[in-house]
Amino acid sequence: MALLPVSDALKRLLDGAEALAPETVPLSEAAGRVLAAPLQALRTQPPFDASAMDGYAVRASDAVEGARLRVIGMAAAGHGFAGEVGTGEAVRIFTGAPLPKGADAIVIQEDTRPAGDGVVEVTETATVGRHIRRRGLDFSEGDTLLPAGRVLDAAALSLCASANHPRLSVVSRPLVAIIATGDELLPPGSTPGPDQIIASNGYGVAAIAAEAGARILDLGIVRDDSAAISERLRQAAEAGADIVVSLGGASVGEHDLMRATLIANGVSLDFWKIAMRPGKPLMVGRRGATRFIGLPGNPVASLVCSHLFLKPLLAHLGGRPYRADIRDAFLAEPMAANDLREDYVRARLEWKDGRLMATPYRIQDSSMLRLLAAADALVIRPPHSPAAPAGTPCRVLMLRTPELAQA
Repeated sequence: MALLPVSDALKRLLDGAEALAPETVPLSEAAGRVLAAPLQALRTQPPFDASAMDGYAVRASDAVEGARLRVIGMAAAGHGFAGEVGTGEAVRIFTGAPLPKGADAIVIQEDTRPAGDGVVEVTETATVGRHIRRRGLDFSEGDTLLPAGRVLDAAALSLCASANHPRLSVVSRPLVAIIATGDELLPPGSTPGPDQIIASNGYGVAAIAAEAGARILDLGIVRDDSAAISERLRQAAEAGADIVVSLGGASVGEHDLMRATLIANGVSLDFWKIAMRPGKPLMVGRRGATRFIGLPGNPVASLVCSHLFLKPLLAHLGGRPYRADIRDAFLAEPMAANDLREDYVRARLEWKDGRLMATPYRIQDSSMLRLLAAADALVIRPPHSPAAPAGTPCRVLMLRTPELAQA
């Protein structure tokens, strides 16, 4: 199979990927979820004309500077005044209280002074409507407040509560099953033998998936054995996994069994060779509604591929907006020409003379996690890019957003 360009691979991966079916959850469990349908107000807010300040509810025609008004009652939030404000009268009122009948203005507390015997003197002339929140100022019953696809952040959740929604219809969170393969792998905390290493990829891939809104099913480490791999695939299917991610075994060596095992289990593979570095041996396939992604075993390659392919797929399934954080920058050091593959080069970023400068690390071996953890971004080098001197414009895929002081 010829090497597939990254853009084509992503397009084929996302083909037909639509938001999962909705589910209803309590408002208290909806933080970070995605609305499955537009949200409409079930009430009007405020439900009545209300005072925006502490002071006195009055008739504006009476409340001129120097006027003395008789205080006939009190209105507080949750405890309105049942009577009516007449000529020469005022009601002591507090923020959030309903505006009493007959009143059309609020004289704030600072613009009055006590005159004794239940009388208050106005020291600043009032105007009609001043300091009054009119009924429906925020929204009215039936208004569409939030569109489908809105991620429910703090402000959105508060709005949903104000609109009187105790439960919300949200897009189901994709379930990602992760299977690490390799006789050489042991979990962290183990004492490796002379031919063994500590498994690391799954933790990073799981973190990327969780940040993208997924639920994680960790199916652990499986030895290089088709029957054992098939058993893990069965467990993923029983759990209802939307995506099965395998780590390692995606190349073409005698011990790389994942491709043949997937096919034996009814998975239709779409492609398995990408024109990118790192990450060439990436497999993508489907079985029914379940999608399969076989990531390379090299730690850096598996994480870079997760950023490029797993994140956008999860966004589509989870109903989330997605746009890769790609920015314009300039090379701080020269880079050599590359071949037919698209390179994703670990780099650190800094501002210099008002420009975002990218300094690639000199060693780019795909086993070196330390450099990936230190990197701010990946410099994207299109296929057949010529040698580039320092100062050449480039594009970078942000891995994190460091505090970059602009020099």
